Amino acid sequence: MGRSRKSSLLLVAMLLIASVMAGCQKQTQGGTGAAAPSPQMPAPETPSVRSVKHAMGTTQVKGTPKKVVTLFQGATDAALALKVKPVGAVESWIEQPWYHYIRAQMEGVTNLGSENQPDLEKLVALQPDLIIGAKTRHEKIYPQLSAIAPTVMLDEVHIWKDTLKVSAEAMNKQAEAEQWLADWSKKVADFKSKMGDKLKLEAGIVDFRVDHARIVYTGFSALVLEELGIPRPVSQRGTEWGIQLTSKENIPQMDADIIFDQTSMTRTDGRVELRKSWSEHPLWKNLKAVQNNRVFIVDAATWNNGSGPLAAVEMLNDLYEFYGLNK
Repeated sequence: MGRSRKSSLLLVAMLLIASVMAGCQKQTQGGTGAAAPSPQMPAPETPSVRSVKHAMGTTQVKGTPKKVVTLFQGATDAALALKVKPVGAVESWIEQPWYHYIRAQMEGVTNLGSENQPDLEKLVALQPDLIIGAKTRHEKIYPQLSAIAPTVMLDEVHIWKDTLKVSAEAMNKQAEAEQWLADWSKKVADFKSKMGDKLKLEAGIVDFRVDHARIVYTGFSALVLEELGIPRPVSQRGTEWGIQLTSKENIPQMDADIIFDQTSMTRTDGRVELRKSWSEHPLWKNLKAVQNNRVFIVDAATWNNGSGPLAAVEMLNDLYEFYGLNK
């Protein structure tokens, strides 16, 4: 019995050893000859996927995009504000290829041509992983853009805080956007605190074009002025973009305590000459802003065309100077 018991125990031990060795060999070979992952080396995490709601629906965006394309001016501005340099962008309306206020940050960016008709062949060649466009500009080519890369769209090109929010969500830069807006809120509060009674002065926005003058009701500059607490004349408020004036007899409609003139003074299409003609008219000289030397020619790139957070800061800096405030 003693010898039989010892033999049995020896047999069990040998079977256990054989089983352990077989298990080790299976783990090493994996049944296909491939090594199994080490417990100390976890598999890489799959990038998170976000559902980004935008003007054309919902788009799935993976991780943090590295190659971003921006198809309108405000989107380019917003990307730069969030420290993301686009790989491609549409060229600026003036000061081509890029506005002076952002040019230093745009070195190496591929010019995709017109905002209204971007060069899709160049865009495809960039192999982007995110495209940011605007419904008002790119609705018809949205299916083509979406086939190239995940694409998000803004309703309008000038509502800069919406552009910042959607762009940040798509680029996985929400924290950076929140910090930027917090800093902006401090700037706004500082400006208002220093304005005092000057906030009672009503400001108008005008813009001379080739064959008419405009009184601007809404748009990028109007949004910024509103947030800063700068009032507008009652007759110059509305939900439409504004009105066109085709006759000098309508000049009195421009009357305001202050006039911000966002005419693009670098164009050679005749608008500068039209402005000169109107500003020499007696009715222009009777305007309150003119008589009090409160007509300010502003930078069209930052007050009108840029339509992004960086342009808003440039506007604010101008306003400190125009109102004689210390920063």
